[in-house]
Amino acid sequence: MKLEFFKYQGTGNDFVIIDNRQDIFPKNDTKLVAELCDRRFGIGADGLMLLENDEASDFKMVYYNSDGGQSTMCGNGGRCLVAFAHYLGVIGETCTFNAVDGLHEATVDGDIVKLKMIDVDEVHEMPNHIFLDTGSPHHVQLVKNLPQFDVQKEGKRLRYGLYGESGSNINFVEQEDGDVFQVRTYERGVEGETYSCGTGVTAVALAMHESGKTSSSEVHIKTLGGDLTISFEKSGEKYSNVYLKGPAIQVFKGEVEC
Repeated sequence: MKLEFFKYQGTGNDFVIIDNRQDIFPKNDTKLVAELCDRRFGIGADGLMLLENDEASDFKMVYYNSDGGQSTMCGNGGRCLVAFAHYLGVIGETCTFNAVDGLHEATVDGDIVKLKMIDVDEVHEMPNHIFLDTGSPHHVQLVKNLPQFDVQKEGKRLRYGLYGESGSNINFVEQEDGDVFQVRTYERGVEGETYSCGTGVTAVALAMHESGKTSSSEVHIKTLGGDLTISFEKSGEKYSNVYLKGPAIQVFKGEVEC
């Protein structure tokens, strides 16, 4: 069959998106997902998303990693799917949608999408890193000379060596200014470095606040693919009203034979 698809990117984190409100996509075909995400033999993407009907919200988000496996929450993916829903006319400038980690709110202002992330009440500080879950598990580690750091080698070593087969995403961070941080991320499921990771930069912002590296409740993150802003409130041990804000752009659309 011929399948219509759309390609979106959020700070270089790129996704194949399909309107699946008519239940046309073979959701159990993980091989097909991997083929569509392949950068040499397919469309090419960090992941694939389906926009589906949902009784409790404006739409449902179904997300697959580029290896074909269904994944935990993807922040940049969520922002791109909101932009897609707005393009289709499914939503206006505000919406709610269901994802694997629950209900999310979002707003659209031109190419900028602001997405509410889940609350976080557990931040685990270790001697050399911080671990927390922002919809996906994240290891956050400060390093020096980040532009020359071997993210692929060290990310893979930690992803498997420290966290086993189930793994964790690995974020390497260097502070640029009081509330400005550079971040590079090794993503499980992609099994390599991506240009940006939404849940990852959210984890970095909260981790840097928790560890006292910044006192600001609005943190600015620079990734290989662009800049993102994370804002939040903290009460006791809990981080709430966590928002991820940045661009979400439609790159192209087309048809592919399946």
